[in-house]
Amino acid sequence: MSRVRDAARPAATPPARPIAATPGESFTDVPLSQMRKTIAKRLAQSIGPVPTFYLTAEADMERAAEARESLNALGEGKVSFNDIILKATAVALRQHPACNAWWQDDRIRYWNDVHLSMAVAIEDGLITPVIRHADRKTLREIGAEARDLAERARARKLAPEEYTGGTFSVSNLGMFDIDEFTAIINPPEAGILAVGRIAEKVVAHAGQPAVRRQLRLTMSCDHRVIDGATGAAFLRTLVRMLENPLALVW
Repeated sequence: MSRVRDAARPAATPPARPIAATPGESFTDVPLSQMRKTIAKRLAQSIGPVPTFYLTAEADMERAAEARESLNALGEGKVSFNDIILKATAVALRQHPACNAWWQDDRIRYWNDVHLSMAVAIEDGLITPVIRHADRKTLREIGAEARDLAERARARKLAPEEYTGGTFSVSNLGMFDIDEFTAIINPPEAGILAVGRIAEKVVAHAGQPAVRRQLRLTMSCDHRVIDGATGAAFLRTLVRMLENPLALVW
C-alpha cells in the first residue's frame, strides 16, 4: 500500500519531549504536568464508566481527492483531506442530531449546533480545540480555522473557551501512517471519530479489481446515548458524503 500524502494537513508531528537519562540509573522519573494530570483524569472518567462500542467503515476517497485537487488548483488557499473530513462530519452530525449529544447523568443534551472538537497533539499531551458552528461554515472557513487553532494550540495560546464545549470529536492519526484505531470518548460528548490514513488498495470497483484510495473510519459511541443503529446511520451518511463531496456544498 502506498500512502497518499496531504501537504495541506493542519496536524504535524509534535516535538518530542526530551528525557535526559541519569548516568548509572535504570530509570528516569518525570513529574506530571498539569495538562497530563488533566488528561489522565478525563480518560479515567471515560474508559471506566462509559459503556463504549465501536463502528468501523471504509470510504472510497477518489472523488474527494479529485475535488481537493480542483479546489487547490483555484489558488485561493489550500484544502486538505482533513478539512474535507471535518466538514463532512459536521454536515453528517446536522443530519443525525442523536449523535451530537452530551451525557448529563440525569438527562441527555441534544445540541442544535455542531461544535466540532479536533484532537491536536502537543508536547505535553493532547488538546481539543473547538470549531464552533462547523456545520454552517464553508470548507475553506473550516480549513483556515482548523490550521489557526492547531498552530495556537501548539504555541499554548488558546483561551479556555477555545478548547471546551465541543459536541463531538474527531481524531486523525493518518499522518502517522496509522490505518485505523479506536479513540477514547471525551466526556460529556457521546461520540468520537478516529480517522486513519488514506492509502491505495486493490478493491472491487464497477465489478473489476482496481487500485483506489481508501480511508478507514472508526466511531466510538457512548451506548447510553447512541444506539448501534443510530451510530451506523451517521457513519453511513458520513461515508456517502466523503464518496460524493458535491453533497457538502448543498
